[in-house]
Amino acid sequence: MKDSTMLNETHNPQLRSWVASAQQPGTDFPLQNLPHCVFRRRGSTEPWRGGVAIGDAILDMAAAHAQGVFGAAADTAAQAASAGTLNGLMALGPQAWSALRLALSRLLRDSAPETARLQPCLVAQADAEYAVPAQIGDYTDFLTSQYHALNAGRIFQPQAALPPNFKWLPIGYHGRASSVAISGTGVLRPQGQNRAPDAAMPVFGPTAKLDYELELGIFVGPGNPRGTAIALDAAEDHVFGICLLNDWSARDVQAWESVPLGPFMAKNFLTSVSPWIVTLEALAPYRTALPRAVDDPAPLGYLQSASVQGIDIQLEAWLTPAGSRQGTRLSRTSYRHAYWSVAHMLAHHSSNGCNLQTGDLLGTGTQSGPEPGEEGCLLELTRGGQVPLRLPDGTERGYLQDGDSLLLRGWCEREGQARIGFGECRGTVLPAREI
Repeated sequence: MKDSTMLNETHNPQLRSWVASAQQPGTDFPLQNLPHCVFRRRGSTEPWRGGVAIGDAILDMAAAHAQGVFGAAADTAAQAASAGTLNGLMALGPQAWSALRLALSRLLRDSAPETARLQPCLVAQADAEYAVPAQIGDYTDFLTSQYHALNAGRIFQPQAALPPNFKWLPIGYHGRASSVAISGTGVLRPQGQNRAPDAAMPVFGPTAKLDYELELGIFVGPGNPRGTAIALDAAEDHVFGICLLNDWSARDVQAWESVPLGPFMAKNFLTSVSPWIVTLEALAPYRTALPRAVDDPAPLGYLQSASVQGIDIQLEAWLTPAGSRQGTRLSRTSYRHAYWSVAHMLAHHSSNGCNLQTGDLLGTGTQSGPEPGEEGCLLELTRGGQVPLRLPDGTERGYLQDGDSLLLRGWCEREGQARIGFGECRGTVLPAREI
């Protein structure tokens, strides 16, 4: 086991890259980040292959590996990182991931003797298009934010705002892996059943309450055999990294269908993920204590550990109406407010012997904070559409309209450390199709 919370030479904030844009103020992708993706040149018929972000460029891992610049410790991981999906890399585990990160850090530093050999291996991010970075076998969405749980509960079930089991276990439901799509994929307004509170019967048609959810996605590395459980303190050995995630939701459909079995058609039509997977090792400088009140119950044994931490990832959601060049920030919050950690999600998911598999995706659920403006979806921000937001162009939004573009951003920053980011997760709402 390699402790992904420990700092090493790759985190040194003084490191500089021979890729000049990696030193630009505010860049998401300095040398201290090095997230992975799957890409090809936009509009080409090139094969999809793995890449690593550095500044405004992508290091083409297939081209870099062909240069023979990786030593024995990182060569297998470098080859796996060049494939058309990252499942092979994810399966190798934390020692291989760490060896590759160290090799990449040294190869991309401004003093690297391999600079001339690797410069032709760079592709501008502006010239690239991206694919979902893994073959996803299963997708599970969790509810880990107590503030989202409280705010949504006050709308859907005012008599029991916080579920009675929330502080005992990370609540989750199985989503739809086949409808996970890469950032930029259009969001077709879904059709579904809903029933107004005073109506005698439901109706079927396009949702009138389309919403976004400001989330993070966790990609599973090595899995566990069926019938075994992942121990909490070992759970992060099974996590390759984290991306941005938007679990689009039809709130009117959700309100009608969710009792007794939870979300189904309200959420399975599309889940958007950002192209970049930031490794847990890159996030080591931004660890933080989990939020716990003195009167919170002590977790059951399999969910209890003094070493489990959260991560302070800043998160934002922006809305741009059709035809507008001006975006409006809807919310800003942080993943540090999450009640349940990444490790808790994996440990609980496998505690009954469920076998997680390499490439599986876990969603954190909507991330909200305790203060106004930290709500992670329109359901919370508009109190179920009852208090619409007023945009700079004078229009209002209770929920998303056709033509609206939604943008999620995420980054980490802390004094004495390099700022690292997650890129963007985008989607534009398209009109419903006739059925």
